[in-house]
Amino acid sequence: MDEKRFVVALFGLAVALVAGYVAYRFVAPLTVAVFLYYSTRRFYHRLERFRLPARVRAVVSLSVIGLPLIGLVSYTLVLLVLEARRFIEQYPVADTIGAENSVIADLAELSNPTMDELLVAYRSGQFDPLIDLVSEQASLLASTLSGLALNLIITVIVTYYLLIDGSRFHDWLLSFDDDAIVREYLETADAELEAVLYGNLLNVIAISIIAVATYLGFNAVASAAVEIPYPTLAGAITGIASLIPVIGMKIVYIPLAAAMSVPAALDGEVALLAYVAGFLAVAVVVVDTIPDIVLRPYFSGETTHVGLLMLAYIFGPVVFGFHGLFLAPIILVLALTFVDTALLRLLGVEPDPGPEIPEGQRRLNEF
Repeated sequence: MDEKRFVVALFGLAVALVAGYVAYRFVAPLTVAVFLYYSTRRFYHRLERFRLPARVRAVVSLSVIGLPLIGLVSYTLVLLVLEARRFIEQYPVADTIGAENSVIADLAELSNPTMDELLVAYRSGQFDPLIDLVSEQASLLASTLSGLALNLIITVIVTYYLLIDGSRFHDWLLSFDDDAIVREYLETADAELEAVLYGNLLNVIAISIIAVATYLGFNAVASAAVEIPYPTLAGAITGIASLIPVIGMKIVYIPLAAAMSVPAALDGEVALLAYVAGFLAVAVVVVDTIPDIVLRPYFSGETTHVGLLMLAYIFGPVVFGFHGLFLAPIILVLALTFVDTALLRLLGVEPDPGPEIPEGQRRLNEF
């Protein structure tokens, strides 16, 4: 009997090692899936009032997050292409590069291409340098795109089934309960993870709204020469950039200020730089500082220390890569919850029940 148990335990250990290795290889999409799960779970449960099936609610919850994000990325790429084309038409890029037969020079000649002009340019060999460049980097491009597609599919599938079967997984974990320690730890960690990760989503939405309102308000009073290009898009990207620790929103509003100030300086309109300085001051105070001081503590969870959470956001990407932005807060919450709920009991120390209720004082649940 002992030999059979040993064989079963050895097989279970081998399966656990293989599963751990697979999870390690795909830790980035799995981490993002956990973030999306906790970000959409409240919305998923609130859809129950409409008596929708679980699968429909899961699809709707993912669409609320996914479709706006896909639309934002697509809109940004289209604007980048249009702005790059306008930049090539307005400024002598090809002359600056100094290559008469460069790809930029060939493409600059096609300022307003039609299908016939594109066909003629292809037959004349104008696209040959570009085709050669793409062919040389085809394997890298293919591997990058396939990797992104695979990670996206894994993220969507894992999030979808976490929304549908998350309660079953929770009940399965509780089957290992021992003296209520496991139950208390899992329930506390689950609630705190939802508070922290859902708070991230709320923080992004709130800062996006503040940034859009600020940028539109600036364009309403500023001179046309120094207006913010695409203020709604810039505000949405500012909200997303707030997830990045330390630099955060600065990677958006500082380049915006530079983009506004360079044309004014080149045209000799130095007085317009006062608007740019005012924009920077407003962005630092209204968009960056005040939300970070006022909103982030409310969106940082119920028990997790704000300072430790900020350190997790800083150290996470450094240690784990970009997905550490979501993985480090998860690890922090699991560790702190374990210390607060399970560690003391495992050491034989009962947690502090709090202040004693004076004799004769009635409890709230007695009313």
